[in-house]
Amino acid sequence: MTQAINNTQETMEVLRVWRLGVEQVCFILGLPETRLRKLNRLGQSEAFPDDPDIQRRAAYVRRIAQALHTSYPTNPTMGSRWLRQKHRRLGQAPLALILEEGEGGLVQVLAELDCTFCWELNSTRPD
Repeated sequence: MTQAINNTQETMEVLRVWRLGVEQVCFILGLPETRLRKLNRLGQSEAFPDDPDIQRRAAYVRRIAQALHTSYPTNPTMGSRWLRQKHRRLGQAPLALILEEGEGGLVQVLAELDCTFCWELNSTRPD
């Protein structure tokens, strides 16, 4: 199996655990409108399109999942719970922010969870 299919499979599994619908998955990843059957093939026999925007968003999803696993290593259900609870600094539930702002929400949530990402983000901004 290729790395592209592995990454797609991992991303789709994260989104399945987050219990998202087809439209929500398409919005988060920036995919064109996709039928459920096509979405189900992603990761099984097909990889995401070779589009840098889709690839970047999928990487953010995987990094959020990894950061949640790091935060809650002994309780795999806490990550999903954390995403759905209102967050003081974000002003709303992290998943609601992602579903409202798409890639911008992914970046904000990842920056909240992963300080190294936040440092990278701040070090690449021009003063």
